[in-house]
Amino acid sequence: MSTDQKRARWFGVLYLITFATSIPALLLFQPVLDDPVGYLSGAGHDKRALLGAFLELLLIISNIGTAVVIVPIMWRRYKELSVGYVTARLFECTFILAGVLAVLGIITLRNQAAGVSEGTVAYTLAAIKDWTFLLGPGWVVGWGNGLILGYMMYRSRLVPRPWPWLGMIGGPLLIITGTLILFGGNDPSSGLRSLQGLATIPEAAWELFLGIYCLIWGFRSDAPILGEGDEPSTSATVAAWSPA
Repeated sequence: MSTDQKRARWFGVLYLITFATSIPALLLFQPVLDDPVGYLSGAGHDKRALLGAFLELLLIISNIGTAVVIVPIMWRRYKELSVGYVTARLFECTFILAGVLAVLGIITLRNQAAGVSEGTVAYTLAAIKDWTFLLGPGWVVGWGNGLILGYMMYRSRLVPRPWPWLGMIGGPLLIITGTLILFGGNDPSSGLRSLQGLATIPEAAWELFLGIYCLIWGFRSDAPILGEGDEPSTSATVAAWSPA
Protein backbone atom coordinates (compact mmCIF):
# COMPACT_ATOMS: atom_id res chain seq x y z
CA MET A 1 0.00 0.00 0.00
CA SER A 2 1.39 3.40 -1.00
CA THR A 3 1.98 6.22 1.46
CA ASP A 4 -0.94 8.20 0.03
CA GLN A 5 -3.32 5.27 0.47
CA LYS A 6 -2.13 4.86 4.05
CA ARG A 7 -2.92 8.53 4.54
CA ALA A 8 -6.36 7.89 3.07
CA ARG A 9 -7.09 5.16 5.63
CA TRP A 10 -5.96 7.36 8.49
CA PHE A 11 -8.04 10.19 7.07
CA GLY A 12 -11.11 7.94 7.15
CA VAL A 13 -10.41 6.61 10.64
CA LEU A 14 -9.94 10.11 12.04
CA TYR A 15 -13.18 11.36 10.49
CA LEU A 16 -15.06 8.43 12.01
CA ILE A 17 -13.47 9.25 15.37
CA THR A 18 -14.88 12.78 15.12
CA PHE A 19 -18.36 11.22 14.92
CA ALA A 20 -17.66 8.75 17.73
CA THR A 21 -16.55 11.56 20.05
CA SER A 22 -18.60 14.65 19.17
CA ILE A 23 -22.11 13.17 19.31
CA PRO A 24 -21.73 11.32 22.66
CA ALA A 25 -20.00 14.38 24.18
CA LEU A 26 -22.95 16.57 23.24
CA LEU A 27 -25.34 14.17 24.95
CA LEU A 28 -23.15 13.85 28.04
CA PHE A 29 -23.07 17.62 28.49
CA GLN A 30 -26.85 18.10 28.38
CA PRO A 31 -27.56 17.80 32.15
CA VAL A 32 -25.01 20.55 32.80
CA LEU A 33 -26.10 22.87 30.00
CA ASP A 34 -29.88 22.47 30.27
CA ASP A 35 -30.02 23.54 33.92
CA PRO A 36 -26.64 24.76 35.20
CA VAL A 37 -28.08 26.13 38.46
CA GLY A 38 -29.91 22.88 39.16
CA TYR A 39 -26.70 21.05 38.39
CA LEU A 40 -24.87 23.12 41.01
CA SER A 41 -27.44 22.51 43.72
CA GLY A 42 -28.14 18.86 42.88
CA ALA A 43 -26.13 15.70 43.14
CA GLY A 44 -24.55 16.45 39.80
CA HIS A 45 -23.16 14.11 37.18
CA ASP A 46 -19.50 15.01 37.34
CA LYS A 47 -18.20 11.76 35.88
CA ARG A 48 -20.62 12.03 32.97
CA ALA A 49 -19.61 15.62 32.21
CA LEU A 50 -15.92 14.83 32.63
CA LEU A 51 -16.24 11.95 30.17
CA GLY A 52 -17.82 14.40 27.74
CA ALA A 53 -14.86 16.76 28.22
CA PHE A 54 -12.43 13.91 27.59
CA LEU A 55 -14.26 12.94 24.39
CA GLU A 56 -14.07 16.51 23.13
CA LEU A 57 -10.32 16.55 23.79
CA LEU A 58 -10.10 13.43 21.62
CA LEU A 59 -12.27 15.25 19.08
CA ILE A 60 -9.74 18.09 18.96
CA ILE A 61 -6.91 15.64 18.31
CA SER A 62 -8.84 13.85 15.55
CA ASN A 63 -9.86 17.16 13.95
CA ILE A 64 -6.25 18.27 13.74
CA GLY A 65 -5.27 14.81 12.54
CA THR A 66 -7.58 15.02 9.53
CA ALA A 67 -5.71 18.13 8.43
CA VAL A 68 -2.27 16.64 9.13
CA VAL A 69 -2.83 13.57 6.93
CA ILE A 70 -4.53 15.28 3.96
CA VAL A 71 -2.43 18.44 3.63
CA PRO A 72 0.72 16.69 2.28
CA ILE A 73 -1.39 15.52 -0.67
CA MET A 74 -3.39 18.69 -1.25
CA TRP A 75 -0.26 20.82 -0.92
CA ARG A 76 0.91 19.54 -4.28
CA ARG A 77 -1.73 21.59 -6.10
CA TYR A 78 -3.70 23.68 -3.61
CA LYS A 79 -1.23 25.33 -1.27
CA GLU A 80 -3.39 28.33 -0.34
CA LEU A 81 -6.50 26.22 0.21
CA SER A 82 -4.48 23.74 2.26
CA VAL A 83 -3.43 26.55 4.59
CA GLY A 84 -7.05 27.66 4.75
CA TYR A 85 -8.22 24.16 5.68
CA VAL A 86 -5.64 23.81 8.46
CA THR A 87 -6.53 27.27 9.76
CA ALA A 88 -10.25 26.48 9.78
CA ARG A 89 -9.58 23.25 11.67
CA LEU A 90 -7.48 25.07 14.26
CA PHE A 91 -10.13 27.75 14.77
CA GLU A 92 -12.80 25.08 15.15
CA CYS A 93 -10.68 23.29 17.74
CA THR A 94 -10.10 26.56 19.60
CA PHE A 95 -13.85 27.05 19.96
CA ILE A 96 -14.27 23.44 21.09
CA LEU A 97 -11.54 23.82 23.70
CA ALA A 98 -13.14 27.03 25.01
CA GLY A 99 -16.41 25.11 25.40
CA VAL A 100 -14.66 22.31 27.30
CA LEU A 101 -13.15 24.85 29.69
CA ALA A 102 -16.59 26.40 30.26
CA VAL A 103 -18.07 23.02 31.24
CA LEU A 104 -15.11 22.25 33.50
CA GLY A 105 -15.65 25.63 35.14
CA ILE A 106 -19.25 24.67 36.00
CA ILE A 107 -18.02 21.39 37.50
CA THR A 108 -15.52 23.29 39.62
CA LEU A 109 -18.27 25.61 40.89
CA ARG A 110 -20.41 22.63 41.87
CA ASN A 111 -17.60 21.18 43.95
CA GLN A 112 -17.27 24.46 45.85
CA ALA A 113 -19.81 26.33 47.98
CA ALA A 114 -22.38 27.44 45.39
CA GLY A 115 -24.50 30.50 46.12
CA VAL A 116 -26.48 32.99 44.07
CA SER A 117 -23.40 34.51 42.46
CA GLU A 118 -22.05 31.08 41.52
CA GLY A 119 -25.39 30.29 39.86
CA THR A 120 -25.02 33.40 37.71
CA VAL A 121 -21.50 32.38 36.75
CA ALA A 122 -22.74 28.88 35.89
CA TYR A 123 -25.39 30.32 33.55
CA THR A 124 -22.71 32.48 31.94
CA LEU A 125 -20.39 29.52 31.41
CA ALA A 126 -23.24 27.45 29.95
CA ALA A 127 -24.01 30.31 27.55
CA ILE A 128 -20.34 30.47 26.53
CA LYS A 129 -20.39 26.74 25.80
CA ASP A 130 -23.49 27.22 23.65
CA TRP A 131 -21.85 30.05 21.71
CA THR A 132 -18.67 28.04 21.13
CA PHE A 133 -20.76 25.25 19.61
CA LEU A 134 -22.48 27.71 17.30
CA LEU A 135 -19.30 29.44 16.15
CA GLY A 136 -17.12 26.31 15.90
CA PRO A 137 -19.01 23.22 14.69
CA GLY A 138 -21.96 25.38 13.64
CA TRP A 139 -20.15 27.98 11.53
CA VAL A 140 -16.40 27.48 10.97
CA VAL A 141 -17.00 23.88 9.89
CA GLY A 142 -19.05 25.17 6.97
CA TRP A 143 -15.98 26.97 5.65
CA GLY A 144 -13.34 24.32 6.37
CA ASN A 145 -14.93 20.90 5.98
CA GLY A 146 -17.68 22.10 3.67
CA LEU A 147 -16.42 24.65 1.16
CA ILE A 148 -12.63 24.30 1.29
CA LEU A 149 -12.28 20.53 1.70
CA GLY A 150 -15.26 19.88 -0.57
CA TYR A 151 -13.73 21.99 -3.34
CA MET A 152 -10.28 20.38 -3.00
CA MET A 153 -11.78 16.90 -3.05
CA TYR A 154 -13.87 17.79 -6.11
CA ARG A 155 -10.93 19.21 -8.06
CA SER A 156 -8.44 16.53 -7.03
CA ARG A 157 -10.89 13.65 -7.70
CA LEU A 158 -9.64 11.75 -4.68
CA VAL A 159 -13.22 10.59 -4.09
CA PRO A 160 -16.09 10.10 -6.60
CA ARG A 161 -17.03 13.53 -7.89
CA PRO A 162 -20.73 13.71 -6.95
CA TRP A 163 -20.00 13.35 -3.22
CA PRO A 164 -18.03 16.58 -2.62
CA TRP A 165 -21.16 18.49 -3.62
CA LEU A 166 -22.57 17.51 -0.24
CA GLY A 167 -19.83 19.58 1.36
CA MET A 168 -19.99 22.43 -1.14
CA ILE A 169 -23.75 22.71 -0.61
CA GLY A 170 -23.88 21.79 3.07
CA GLY A 171 -21.09 24.21 3.97
CA PRO A 172 -22.92 27.36 2.80
CA LEU A 173 -26.16 26.13 4.40
CA LEU A 174 -24.34 25.77 7.72
CA ILE A 175 -22.76 29.21 7.35
CA ILE A 176 -26.05 30.91 6.48
CA THR A 177 -28.07 29.33 9.30
CA GLY A 178 -25.25 29.92 11.78
CA THR A 179 -25.09 33.58 10.76
CA LEU A 180 -28.86 33.98 11.13
CA ILE A 181 -28.74 32.46 14.62
CA LEU A 182 -25.81 34.73 15.48
CA PHE A 183 -27.73 37.89 14.59
CA GLY A 184 -30.80 36.47 16.32
CA GLY A 185 -28.92 36.38 19.61
CA ASN A 186 -28.66 32.58 19.71
CA ASP A 187 -32.12 32.28 21.28
CA PRO A 188 -32.64 28.64 22.34
CA SER A 189 -36.38 28.87 21.54
CA SER A 190 -35.82 30.22 18.04
CA GLY A 191 -37.10 28.18 15.11
CA LEU A 192 -33.74 28.79 13.47
CA ARG A 193 -32.31 26.05 15.68
CA SER A 194 -34.51 23.48 13.93
CA LEU A 195 -33.57 24.97 10.58
CA GLN A 196 -29.90 24.64 11.44
CA GLY A 197 -30.46 21.02 12.39
CA LEU A 198 -31.82 20.34 8.90
CA ALA A 199 -29.01 22.36 7.29
CA THR A 200 -26.46 20.20 9.13
CA ILE A 201 -27.60 17.01 7.38
CA PRO A 202 -25.69 17.46 4.07
CA GLU A 203 -22.50 18.45 5.92
CA ALA A 204 -22.81 15.51 8.32
CA ALA A 205 -23.45 13.13 5.41
CA TRP A 206 -20.36 14.50 3.63
CA GLU A 207 -18.10 13.93 6.63
CA LEU A 208 -19.56 10.47 7.30
CA PHE A 209 -19.01 9.56 3.64
CA LEU A 210 -15.37 10.65 3.89
CA GLY A 211 -14.85 8.49 6.94
CA ILE A 212 -16.41 5.33 5.49
CA TYR A 213 -15.17 5.67 1.90
CA CYS A 214 -11.58 6.55 2.72
CA LEU A 215 -11.29 3.87 5.38
CA ILE A 216 -12.60 1.08 3.13
CA TRP A 217 -11.50 2.08 -0.37
CA GLY A 218 -8.91 4.79 0.19
CA PHE A 219 -8.44 7.51 -2.42
CA ARG A 220 -9.24 6.85 -6.06
CA SER A 221 -6.09 5.37 -7.60
CA ASP A 222 -6.63 7.23 -10.87
CA ALA A 223 -6.63 10.68 -9.23
CA PRO A 224 -3.88 12.67 -11.00
CA ILE A 225 -2.72 14.30 -7.77
CA LEU A 226 -1.59 10.92 -6.43
CA GLY A 227 0.95 10.65 -9.22
CA GLU A 228 2.75 13.71 -7.97
CA GLY A 229 5.34 13.38 -5.22
CA ASP A 230 5.50 15.41 -2.03
CA GLU A 231 8.84 16.83 -3.10
CA PRO A 232 10.38 17.51 -6.53
CA SER A 233 12.32 14.56 -7.88
CA THR A 234 16.13 14.59 -7.61
CA SER A 235 16.58 14.61 -11.37
CA ALA A 236 14.24 17.56 -11.76
CA THR A 237 16.11 19.43 -9.06
CA VAL A 238 19.47 18.74 -10.66
CA ALA A 239 18.17 19.82 -14.07
CA ALA A 240 16.85 23.02 -12.63
CA TRP A 241 20.27 23.96 -11.23
CA SER A 242 22.29 22.77 -14.23
CA PRO A 243 23.59 25.37 -16.70
CA ALA A 244 21.67 25.60 -19.94
